[in-house]
Amino acid sequence: MNPAEATWQPYEEPGDLTMRSNLPDTVFAFPRQRKEPLTDAHHVRNAVARFDQVIDVSDEDRALAFANIEKAAQYYGVNLTETNWNQLGVHPQQNREEAAAQAVETKRERGELEEAAAKAAATRRRGRKGRVV
Repeated sequence: MNPAEATWQPYEEPGDLTMRSNLPDTVFAFPRQRKEPLTDAHHVRNAVARFDQVIDVSDEDRALAFANIEKAAQYYGVNLTETNWNQLGVHPQQNREEAAAQAVETKRERGELEEAAAKAAATRRRGRKGRVV
């Protein structure tokens, strides 16, 4: 299989970008799925860390994503030790959706669901200040 050709391009818009929908497909590691934006060094490192958590993608999508991550890493000065996407992980976390559903049910049974939802919303609001989420 030939290595995928990167589609990533830097995207710099004046002002703060706060909406993913504002970003073109070319800034995502997985452009078809619009997953893992590569807008700065922080997001590049995050895409590497979460690479194996992306679900419902083909090997070709992963090869393209890795090529995009490599190109963005070079642009932003992020050092990668991996040389191909297989080193980042191929299998998404097993039973992730079931585990999340069970966690919600447990919090509901304990009466902690509203508190957890409020905490998650506050975390998302803090994360949006000056960053693309």
